[in-house]
Amino acid sequence: MSEAGRDARAVTLESGARRGRALRGVPLPLLVPALVGLAFLLLPLLALLVRAPWRSLPDQLTSPEVWQALQLSLISATCATALSLVLGVPLAWLLARTRFPGRGLVRALVTLPLVLPPVVGGVALLLALGRNGVVGQWLDSWFGITLPFTTAGVVVAEAFVAMPFLVISVEGTLRAADPRYEEAATTLGASRFTAFRRVTLPLIAPGVAAGAVLAWARALGEFGATITFAGNFPGRTQTMPLAVYLALQNDPAAATALSLVLLAVSIAVLAGLRDRWMTASS
Repeated sequence: MSEAGRDARAVTLESGARRGRALRGVPLPLLVPALVGLAFLLLPLLALLVRAPWRSLPDQLTSPEVWQALQLSLISATCATALSLVLGVPLAWLLARTRFPGRGLVRALVTLPLVLPPVVGGVALLLALGRNGVVGQWLDSWFGITLPFTTAGVVVAEAFVAMPFLVISVEGTLRAADPRYEEAATTLGASRFTAFRRVTLPLIAPGVAAGAVLAWARALGEFGATITFAGNFPGRTQTMPLAVYLALQNDPAAATALSLVLLAVSIAVLAGLRDRWMTASS
């Protein structure tokens, strides 16, 4: 064995021994509930994999209803993410780079959909953008635009619950970024918007990308606000989570197959964000 190989083997053995010593040093009153908590989180996912109808899975996933729901989910989640980017990135910049009265209250209101029950969010959207809503009545009478129970309503409902994830991610990235680069650009004659577009935005691009992925994943899995504001009409407003809910009542095997698709998407999202959320110091 070469000297480099022996050194690599020694490092590997030393790292494994260090991890073993660290595990042996964990107090039993902490280790037991930690392992129970881990089992509590993993057991439902393992049950989903064990009870999945693997033999009939291709037939389940190739049905027209599934493809309609999947296509609508992907399109609406992507549109909701685009809407969140257009509105959320400037909002995050406003919260991170400017000072104005009530900024703390605005930040709290922005994060409110994170803790608000999605069904309540759907009711609020109906009262605001419904045909007789505070704003919706004017959209209907002036422009003939009706959002509830339409595909556009699905996008609006998903953006409402997903945008806070993007705003929080981008605001945190902006606070971590050095504002002196932006200030230097303004002293050289660039406007604040030009400095944001040419200097700040490239600096925070990884945070924007991570926030967009989180927003997209949250939009893809949205259920409560969507069914309340947009309904559950196949081909028009029935997304994958709604299809899972409907299939669970009549065909549990189909509901399991659809759940596997959403589980695979969630794992793919975590894999894409591993450098941001899943790295651990050795």
